[in-house]
Amino acid sequence: MFHGLMVDNVCIYVHEKHPQIQTSFLAADVMESLHIPKGVRRVLFRTLNTDRKLMWKKEFDSSYVGFMEDGAQWLIDNTDIQLVGVDYLSVGAYEECIPAHLVFLDKREVILVEALNLEHVATGIYTLHCLPLRLRGAEGSPARCILIK
Repeated sequence: MFHGLMVDNVCIYVHEKHPQIQTSFLAADVMESLHIPKGVRRVLFRTLNTDRKLMWKKEFDSSYVGFMEDGAQWLIDNTDIQLVGVDYLSVGAYEECIPAHLVFLDKREVILVEALNLEHVATGIYTLHCLPLRLRGAEGSPARCILIK
């Protein structure tokens, strides 16, 4: 039998074009400046990764925007977030990839959705459907994610 975390369809707030998201790192000060309201449980971050079209490049780019450990910790400590989505291959910044992941995954309460194509997605409230591949014994899975306005 397959066991795993389920991602339900919920309202999502997509952050984009906020001056702080146009930085190189998603650190604690950036998270605080976003004023994510209590009660928001899922958020997708549209960053410079989308504007730079990093997902379409053949080569890996270590200069992508991602979470620093303190940014991930701030989000866990100060919001009700249960799902974080980002627009590149990793939620964690290259320099702090493992520490940021460990913060999010420490208590298995936050679902990470990486490599999202948010090119034509504006700030707003959406319904998210994630359709993961069923991989027995895996800790993660590729998924097709669909946003509905």
